[in-house]
Amino acid sequence: MLARVALAAFIATAPVAHTGIVSANPVDNTPHVLDGIVNAITVVGRTVVVGGSFGEVSDAARRTVHARSNLFAYDLVTGRILTGFAPDVGGPVHALAPGDGGTVYVGGDFWGVNHRTPRALARLSLSDGSSVSGFTPNVGGGMVTTLARQGSRLYVGGDFITPRTALARLNATTGAADPSFAVTPGRSLASQVKVHALALSRDRLLVDGSFTTLDGKSRPQLGLIDVSGRTAKVAPWRSDTYAAKCADEFPSYVRGLDFAPDGRYFVVVTTGGTKGGICDTAARFETYAKGSKIKPTWVNATGGDSLYSVAVTGAAVYVGGHQRWLDNPKGRDSAGPGAVPRPGIGAIHPGTGKALSWNPTRERGIGVKAFHAHSRGLLVGSDTTRLGREYHARIGMFPRT
Repeated sequence: MLARVALAAFIATAPVAHTGIVSANPVDNTPHVLDGIVNAITVVGRTVVVGGSFGEVSDAARRTVHARSNLFAYDLVTGRILTGFAPDVGGPVHALAPGDGGTVYVGGDFWGVNHRTPRALARLSLSDGSSVSGFTPNVGGGMVTTLARQGSRLYVGGDFITPRTALARLNATTGAADPSFAVTPGRSLASQVKVHALALSRDRLLVDGSFTTLDGKSRPQLGLIDVSGRTAKVAPWRSDTYAAKCADEFPSYVRGLDFAPDGRYFVVVTTGGTKGGICDTAARFETYAKGSKIKPTWVNATGGDSLYSVAVTGAAVYVGGHQRWLDNPKGRDSAGPGAVPRPGIGAIHPGTGKALSWNPTRERGIGVKAFHAHSRGLLVGSDTTRLGREYHARIGMFPRT
């Protein structure tokens, strides 16, 4: 038991293993986000923290409306909104990570919290929403899009230019940049280098974004960094899967990613258009494969609809976006041979790469921007109000069975 607790503390944002597929019937006590979009979810103890771009939330019964500036929290078990946690975040929240001592790390495109700096990245107390004293990150020149914490290390990705370009490792207590982490993304496919998503296993940091190199080594849009030692280094893992071009309007098209709970494999989801290939797909890769042209173990295509988020629980690979189908490699904005309808959300078998029968449905909208798998189930954040054929505005949870 002590070993499991220590490991959970060591990998604070590690995936959670489930032995089965979650229910297709969402719980009834989650609050509602009444406008905008949910971009990020994390759980600290039994507190769910929700970030995005919104201004009002309500209780599950829709009797009481609370003003909230892009961030709020509620009790995981009861669904009760935390009234004492109401920080004024001056812009969209894109990333969250759990902190110690009842705190949460918040990243995004905001100018400050509670009318004070720091910008883009803050550590807040869940008791009253105040900034935690002593945490002073020097993140500047852009936004924070993704966070991952491992013990005393906080990994930060985005399109910022300080303290490093787009990717940094900070001291989780002080916010100071770690000089032993100097891996730099480079040669952007877009106007500037941007890290879209991060995921952590025990010894690997998984990174995707608009870059084509990591530390000068060819890593088109996706790379693994060995973080097992004190000094981080690019792992001997390269795939040219995402070197191919999708639509012109998507020069960079990788989006969500997640490790399996044991870290042996990971799944990447993409946008990109109807060209086919690896555009608008979910793909599994093996973490410890070595080589310069590593291929995916499997690919599941939507047939032209974007996937933005993925959660891997061991029992299933949950994918979300604004897709209409899965198992649809021949479709071009249509249902090709073998396609199965999975509007807005679906689950894939981690071994075969084929869609599972789980099909709760979701109002599609822009798409699922946040998953968070935890011991009680799967949290889902989006921009729409129908989940599992019920009203669940922008936030909902499928419980474990």
